[in-house]
Amino acid sequence: MKVIIVGGGIGGLVAGMSLQEAGLDVTIYESVREVRPLGVGINILPHSVRILNKLGLVPDLLAISIPNEELIYFNQQGQKIWREPRGLAAGYNVPQLSIHRGYLQLALMREATKRLGAARIKTGHHLKRFEYQEGASGVSASFVDPDTQEAIETVSADVLIGADGIHSTVRAQLYPDEGPARWTGRIMYRGVSETDAFLTGKTHVAIGGRKTFVAYPISPEHLRAGKSLTNWIAGIHVPVEEGYKPENWTRQAEVEKVASWYDGWDFGWIDVPGIINEAKAVYEYPMIDKDPLDRWSFGGVTLLGDAAHPMYPVGSNGASQAILDAERLTQALTTASSVAEAFAVYESDRRIKTKQIVESNRKGGPEGIIAVAEERAPNGFKSVDEVFEQGEIESFMARYKQVAQFDLQKVNL
Repeated sequence: MKVIIVGGGIGGLVAGMSLQEAGLDVTIYESVREVRPLGVGINILPHSVRILNKLGLVPDLLAISIPNEELIYFNQQGQKIWREPRGLAAGYNVPQLSIHRGYLQLALMREATKRLGAARIKTGHHLKRFEYQEGASGVSASFVDPDTQEAIETVSADVLIGADGIHSTVRAQLYPDEGPARWTGRIMYRGVSETDAFLTGKTHVAIGGRKTFVAYPISPEHLRAGKSLTNWIAGIHVPVEEGYKPENWTRQAEVEKVASWYDGWDFGWIDVPGIINEAKAVYEYPMIDKDPLDRWSFGGVTLLGDAAHPMYPVGSNGASQAILDAERLTQALTTASSVAEAFAVYESDRRIKTKQIVESNRKGGPEGIIAVAEERAPNGFKSVDEVFEQGEIESFMARYKQVAQFDLQKVNL
């Protein structure tokens, strides 16, 4: 079976290696000419690290990531709401990895090139359009130079996988009238700062309520020196009626201005405005998603990752869910009797599950618990037991793990 993957991001690269290992003929097409270490930090949850481990990728990734040990939520007064162990410390068989997205993509690109061969990783190839026949496998795809729009080649395959992100060309052709991404007024300001290590040096924290600050370390090299390369996200709400337009998906913001919104958020163990002020650059991202689709697959074409189910970046699920898609699609294509059957199996599992995550993330995901704490105790509390009933937070967190499929018993099967 010949497979075209459109998109050389995390999901597309993992899908390519997984399908190649299963014996399929795979070529990956990426629009950019050179993959560079762009972006900031992300978390890869244990259910997805398990898949990377099966592909033999984890040893190399451990050299460029932090195995996260704990997650702690605080209110805006710096009072602890909740703490739980993560990864190996929580009893998982594999770690949870905090890593620079760009370094992860580079590592995956190097390994995919080694396994598939350089001729099967085609950068500088932008998908112009594709042709498929409803009810049949087989697809042709035409690629152009991303700068000049000159035709490069037209190729045929049994399957085309659209793994080309939230601005997916594949999805846009399948759903030409869908319209822009959904934005409800929340903006994230993201940066990376060299700071002193905080708490264990392997801790992920979320602080605030309606206004939030999330931070976690992403560099083992810094940790060995007693420091932290800290990935951070500052989240605020902007009234939609004020006229902010999120067309510029990643524009630079003023470091000092963002830091000023967090005046007074120095809790001793972490200095929030200090961390922000150490950033060399801060980028503004509107928090966007799209409504879940009723269908991902048409003929020999299907979607994967953010192209299929863009979701709010809470709960550390974006890249992790793309990796889960890659595994399930590989299983389906290698066991079903036809492409149509494989896509039906893939969608019946992944489309339903990711729809639930999209909907849960719209309510704040697991970080929604700090908004609840602010609503109930806006001026802080003497004891968190005054704010939540016994077992309430535990149940809240357990439900999200089940929705996102990383509850301990399931991952360790």
